[in-house]
Amino acid sequence: MSDEPQSWAPRDSSGAGASSGHHRPTASGEQPGKRPRQKPGKKARPRRTGWRRAIPTWRMSLGTLLGLVVLLGAGVFAAYRFVDIPAANASATAQSNVYLYSDGSVIARDGDVNREKVKLSQVPPGVQHAVLAAEDRDFYSDDRAVDVKAMVRAGWNTVTGKGKQGGSTITQQYVKNYYLGQERTVLRKAKEAIIAVKLNREETKDQIFEGYLNTSYFGRNAYGIQAAAQAYYGKNVEELTTAEGAYLASLLNAPSAYDVVAHPGNKPAAQRRWNYVLNGMVKERWLTAAERATTRFPTPGEAKPSTGLSGQRGYIVQAVEDYLNRRGILDAKTLTTGGYRITTTLDRAKQDAFVQAVADNVTAKTSADRAADRNVRVGGASIVPETGKVVALYGGIDYTKQYVSNATRRDYQVGSVFKPFVLTSAVVNDSTTQDGRRITPNTVYDGTNKRTVVGVQGSTDYAPANEDDVDYGDITVRIATDKSVNSVYAQMAQDVGPAKVRDTAIALGIPADTPDLTAAPSIALGTANASVLDMTEAYATLADHGRHGGYVLVERVTKDGAEIPLPERTTEQAVSREAADTTTAVLRSVVEGGTGTAAQAVGRPAVGKTGTAEEDRAAWFAGYTPDLASVVAVMGQNPDTGAQTPLYGALGLPRVNGGGVPAETWAAYTEAALRSSPAKEFDLRTAPGSDEGDELLVDENADGGADPSSSADPDATPGTAPDTTPDASAPPTPGTDTGGTDEGSVSAPDGNGNG
Repeated sequence: MSDEPQSWAPRDSSGAGASSGHHRPTASGEQPGKRPRQKPGKKARPRRTGWRRAIPTWRMSLGTLLGLVVLLGAGVFAAYRFVDIPAANASATAQSNVYLYSDGSVIARDGDVNREKVKLSQVPPGVQHAVLAAEDRDFYSDDRAVDVKAMVRAGWNTVTGKGKQGGSTITQQYVKNYYLGQERTVLRKAKEAIIAVKLNREETKDQIFEGYLNTSYFGRNAYGIQAAAQAYYGKNVEELTTAEGAYLASLLNAPSAYDVVAHPGNKPAAQRRWNYVLNGMVKERWLTAAERATTRFPTPGEAKPSTGLSGQRGYIVQAVEDYLNRRGILDAKTLTTGGYRITTTLDRAKQDAFVQAVADNVTAKTSADRAADRNVRVGGASIVPETGKVVALYGGIDYTKQYVSNATRRDYQVGSVFKPFVLTSAVVNDSTTQDGRRITPNTVYDGTNKRTVVGVQGSTDYAPANEDDVDYGDITVRIATDKSVNSVYAQMAQDVGPAKVRDTAIALGIPADTPDLTAAPSIALGTANASVLDMTEAYATLADHGRHGGYVLVERVTKDGAEIPLPERTTEQAVSREAADTTTAVLRSVVEGGTGTAAQAVGRPAVGKTGTAEEDRAAWFAGYTPDLASVVAVMGQNPDTGAQTPLYGALGLPRVNGGGVPAETWAAYTEAALRSSPAKEFDLRTAPGSDEGDELLVDENADGGADPSSSADPDATPGTAPDTTPDASAPPTPGTDTGGTDEGSVSAPDGNGNG
């Protein structure tokens, strides 16, 4: 046996012992079975055990991050190398859109792009600065073509529900308009950024800005600043003022929303945007504070559309575009790229019937010898109650002569056609009079002219006049509806609660943002400025027994054979059937023997309500059969100034009221529209106590169910509160009489009206 020591012998504690040479050292130079030497003064790193082994070390994390940065940089570099600046896209020469009747026949074609390129030197400096103030104030001072920070912020706002925002520089917007498209995708945004960077290196700022001004969409089918100058102000771009340039710059943000002529109700929003632009110019020292102080809002002129949109075609196209935009189906910019086939709900025969009815009952009665006839305007709409489909729409005499649609505008009072909503609300809310009697069609009210409306606190100081200042004395709600008695309905609105009346109107289909839809007693007299189409939708809800689902104007949209999804119409019981049917029953007597007897010419069961706005500026008839709801309004407007005018003397009549020309036009249209359909009877389920001859109902919970005749005040007038204040029977406040206009004054001395 060898005297050599065993290889497994323990190592000398001093470290001096030698190991056998028969064993190969490890890769680290240590012998097997031996721990690596620890450097003096350094502690050994504890070994990672358990779940900690799954967590990357900081070295691994840093390495991964650096790797991703390298990969991202390589990707950006590759994209920059291989993504070239493309040729102009198809949207630079947009296709036509085709609008169709429900049967597939063509209504109109649009999309003939209105564009005229100009040099940047032709655009006044004030106009250039206005655009920069609106869209990209750092365009010339910032060398970056892409604002990464703004893009991230816009993306975050979009995903968090704060609205879609572009976050783009002018360079990016130009790239999107001219080279790419309007779709909102990550890939398109990435291409946009890369092309913008390349373009920024290859073209000057002036060239890019010039291209942007020539390709941007300003509404009214105007592409480019020159086309916009002509479309809105009828002048060349060189002649634009700074104020006009600021308005055009405002349109870039939302062309359809800020056209104050097409949508008069949007003027406040447009002015806010216009002020934002001018204030930005002051901030950037492109405009002095003194110049800013003297700058006034430059209201644009009416559009001059192509003759291809003459007659009703332009009004229909405008209404369809607004419908698609408001419902988020297609926005204005996307629609103007063209190529869409849009099938509407409009029935060609009914549309023609409406046009003919207006021609026979209004246009044929005008004369060039009467100055008042120059001011006559007509709006109309027709809806099938069960489906909500708009089957006819009358916007005016001719879109090329009168740009604003009388069917959709919201700047005329609706007058007494609003009164049925008060009765509906009374039934919905089980409302009672001031002395505790439940309100039904047979409830008795005081119809005295200029009778002061009384609330729980006493006099309201609101005393509306009846038509021609007639005193009716004690009459039922039914008769007050037939004769459209203002004093009764103003008091009834107070009894129901003006806020509840407003809620009922909204439930029926009147938009909540309708101008002057104010919760005050005067709401009953129609101070609200709802459109003809709005009122038709609300009356269609009554006709459909209180079911509401919103009107439908578009049935189908396709592009290149692909279907564009449309929202499905859903309905809900907006008001009870009893409330809607009770109102229908009362409106039937308006046609049978009230102010709307001219509607009997329809030759089938029908109901309706007449209405006239303050100072006879508009006359309305709203009515329906079981299968068709329609509204006709005749309006007065000066064609030169755009101011609303009374209809006195128009059409050879001393006055134009709702029971005259509007009711006659309604009857002529409805008869023709339903001529091939069998007449239908109304199937009504009215509220208890609503039928003629029913005894007055007394709320058993009011005053212990006592009969009104046993009131503590034996002289209390039915339908009013007991005379608890000295002012309850005081004379009306001066200024409440507007001269006895048709169906009375809608002036409200308490500030709730518009007199």
